[in-house]
Amino acid sequence: MPAYQELHHLIITGKRKPAAEMTQALLDDGKPAVEVLNEGLLPGMSVVGEKFQSGEYFISEMLLAARALNAGLAVLKPLLEASDIKPVAKVLLGTVKGDIHDIGKNLVGIMLKGNGFEVIDAGVDASPARLIELCRTHQPQVLGLSALLTTTMPAMADTIAAFEQQGLRSQLKVIVGGAPSPRPTPKRSAPTAMPKMPRQRWIW
Repeated sequence: MPAYQELHHLIITGKRKPAAEMTQALLDDGKPAVEVLNEGLLPGMSVVGEKFQSGEYFISEMLLAARALNAGLAVLKPLLEASDIKPVAKVLLGTVKGDIHDIGKNLVGIMLKGNGFEVIDAGVDASPARLIELCRTHQPQVLGLSALLTTTMPAMADTIAAFEQQGLRSQLKVIVGGAPSPRPTPKRSAPTAMPKMPRQRWIW
């Protein structure tokens, strides 16, 4: 499948506009949107993830590849929505109160979208009240909390505790991460999952 291999290469090398154009060309050639996603866009991003884990790629390369992936997804989005394909799950993402860093959160959101998840992005400096409001509105199955600053790490525990107080914690899987992410904090505010590899910590 030379055409899909070319799309892989465009994602891997972070060519945003050519990736979007190639995605459209495949659609014009009669390829189904789901096939373009699963055979073209996602395999390319999987290679990028492997290169990052091995240390061959750094944040800059990840960002370029993620933007190329997002450009392709934007072309496919109307067709995927029209086909009524159900998302794997809904994920609510947010950088916690007091923290305005969002590179990692945005990359995770792009990767999730590319793998069939519906992502609700609460943005940065997201208060517990804001996240709870979005949770009630969108009914996600997963809550993802991000923090880059050590000083904002306690906001993760505060947010999870707020969800518990509102009776929402039991309905959610909670994932947290970021450069300063420690092992789980007190049991009452412990997340469901955290990054396992040191190189993953920058993401969340």
